[in-house]
Amino acid sequence: MSEDRGSHQVGSLTARALVPGSGSGSGLVTAADVELSVRSAVTALTSAFSADWRVPAGELAWDCWETLEHTADGLFAYAAQLGPERPPLDGFVPLRWQRDRPDGPPNVVFVDRAAGPAGLLQVLETGGALLAAMVRTVSPQVRAFHAYGVSDPEGFAAMGVVETLVHTHDVAAGLALPWTPPADVCDRALARLFPEAPTDTDRWPTLLWATGRAELHDHPRRAFESWHSAPLGDRAPVIENRPVPG
Repeated sequence: MSEDRGSHQVGSLTARALVPGSGSGSGLVTAADVELSVRSAVTALTSAFSADWRVPAGELAWDCWETLEHTADGLFAYAAQLGPERPPLDGFVPLRWQRDRPDGPPNVVFVDRAAGPAGLLQVLETGGALLAAMVRTVSPQVRAFHAYGVSDPEGFAAMGVVETLVHTHDVAAGLALPWTPPADVCDRALARLFPEAPTDTDRWPTLLWATGRAELHDHPRRAFESWHSAPLGDRAPVIENRPVPG
């Protein structure tokens, strides 16, 4: 999730004991939430087709094109994890990751730059559609590897939502565009991936705080380290030094 997907390394964290329902309890994250998040992002960014997408995306070291390309790639990668008949529990599906430049994000999916921002948004929509389809199709009992904890389809949906919303924030900041996603989608994603987050604060600023992008009232800004991708109540440890798609 963090900008440091560029290094594909995650820090070592001690697993937290999380209590089911310790978030806002606003309902499951669904395929429809993935679709709404992507649709909202596309709507917000469509007005910037003539902008320079080579500018930095907010506070990231990646430019706006790379950041949204990384987001589309993450949606595809989450869908891929759920795809095999027996999804892997100890590593990612063995796709070949590569970089366009040394400090760029390592991706499987790259967009033809000749297609311009319209093509980039189309690929984002495609990644979102693939993830939504997998979340709808796969049994809720299925589990697949993620470096922050073996996850279920709802967890991958929530990860796709957070990737989309937060990286759209980064891109919108770089392109000087307004961007406020639906609060209810933020609420469900927070409850699923960040059950430790405050529940009595505005949902979008809280998601930005949870992902290390803003202060939140009496809560100082924090460095993003991980989210809780395992189903709530599980105590699966974060696995060190694994590539993190997204």
